[in-house]
Amino acid sequence: MNKGGIQKFCVVVPILSIVLLAALFPFQIYFEDALTLRPATDFGLKISVWRIVFEPILGPLLFFNRSIYALRELPLALFWILAFYCVFGWVEIFRGRVDRKKRVLNKIANLPLLIGICFAFFVLILFVPLPNNTIVNNSSDGVLVTTHAHTEFSHDGLISQENMWKWHRGNGFDAFFITDHANYKKSLEFAQKQRQGKFPTAPLIMVGQEHSGSNHMSLLGLNGKFETKGMADKAVIDSVHKHQGAVIINHWFDGKGKEKEFYTMLGVDGFEIENAGKDLYYDRKAFEELKKFCKDNSLVMIGGLDFHGYGRVCSLYNALEIPDWNTMNSISKELAILDIIKNGPQEKIKVLMYKDRPFYSDNHLWIRPSWTVIQYFRTLNVFQVLSWVFWLSLFQYIWNRKKGVAGGRKIILPLCAVGSALFMIVLALVYYVSGERVKGYSEVYAEYSSLLWPIGFVFLLYVLIISYFRFFKQKKAISPS
Repeated sequence: MNKGGIQKFCVVVPILSIVLLAALFPFQIYFEDALTLRPATDFGLKISVWRIVFEPILGPLLFFNRSIYALRELPLALFWILAFYCVFGWVEIFRGRVDRKKRVLNKIANLPLLIGICFAFFVLILFVPLPNNTIVNNSSDGVLVTTHAHTEFSHDGLISQENMWKWHRGNGFDAFFITDHANYKKSLEFAQKQRQGKFPTAPLIMVGQEHSGSNHMSLLGLNGKFETKGMADKAVIDSVHKHQGAVIINHWFDGKGKEKEFYTMLGVDGFEIENAGKDLYYDRKAFEELKKFCKDNSLVMIGGLDFHGYGRVCSLYNALEIPDWNTMNSISKELAILDIIKNGPQEKIKVLMYKDRPFYSDNHLWIRPSWTVIQYFRTLNVFQVLSWVFWLSLFQYIWNRKKGVAGGRKIILPLCAVGSALFMIVLALVYYVSGERVKGYSEVYAEYSSLLWPIGFVFLLYVLIISYFRFFKQKKAISPS
């Protein structure tokens, strides 16, 4: 097979594979009620137009972002990219018969470029909001609510209050609690601005706080007459209830708190049955035990989105059954939500999980990235497949252009590396400015800023040095004197 035939083969085969996986082995994305483990048929899927247009770029990033064990699977995916590069680079070196030493040196010099680009994509996937699939609420009385979310007024938050509100609006929510750590007064100020008509009341902002006692607890429905500093768990819970609020035990299943019976004795209103902040699922045996315990003790079960402005995009919704929602005022809406969280019944609460792949355990995660790629292509609809066909065909056309092909190909990797380095530097600057704005609250702005700017700067310096020797100095050497 000649060179042109190989190039066509490298485009035609991926296109055929994508079409076959999507057409013959489709996986229909749906929302599952975590409490019944059945599809929630009243809720559908909305796919952003931008997502479809740029599917080959955005689609895989979002799919890996939603991985069940994202923080472990993403580095493994990047490792496999590097491994494939090394293998194919080795084959390319020994296929050629001339300049093998130069080829080896070029491949070695390219490795840091590829590592830097992969790291930039890792940062992009985790920290930058991308146009993602979200929910369509077709139910008659379902109200979509978040009970666990953090802004930049939490030590671990990376999103402003305004952007938190916009994010919930864009992801189809009707209401949400802000539960910043050890701080609810800033949330109260923000909620009061909404009640004063300074911006729309949909989605409705409600005030909460995540209290770090013997276990993290979401204190919901706080009204400004509430303190937690130095108080024991029992006093905190009693104070919340005194002011008509609700208390939910957060991610109890991570094993850091006391026995669930202890919190029942304290008078909590319920437990998070799922939490999407880290791994998408926890041990299924513990899940069944907690579910049975909550049923036996008449405790509500809630899904904890645990959103901090970064990490996994929305994969969990609470759907509360509240008739005549749109006719209520803000006070009545909040009281209706709190009443269900405190008193149930559980039948009025659905914990909806976004399901875009079959469940799998964390065994043998090192081979999971290749399977994740296959699962991703199974979820594509016709328009997403056409987007892939268009971009792959365009790529082949540009790649095969005869004029200036060699120089153009050589510069692609350095250009991507420059873009990656600048992205990290700019993001570090944004985080630095944001951190100064909320100094004394968020700690992660400074943490990530101090990490990203030196990495971005050193990476940019390396790219410029490599580019100088590879392009500019080489041209000087061959130019006539």
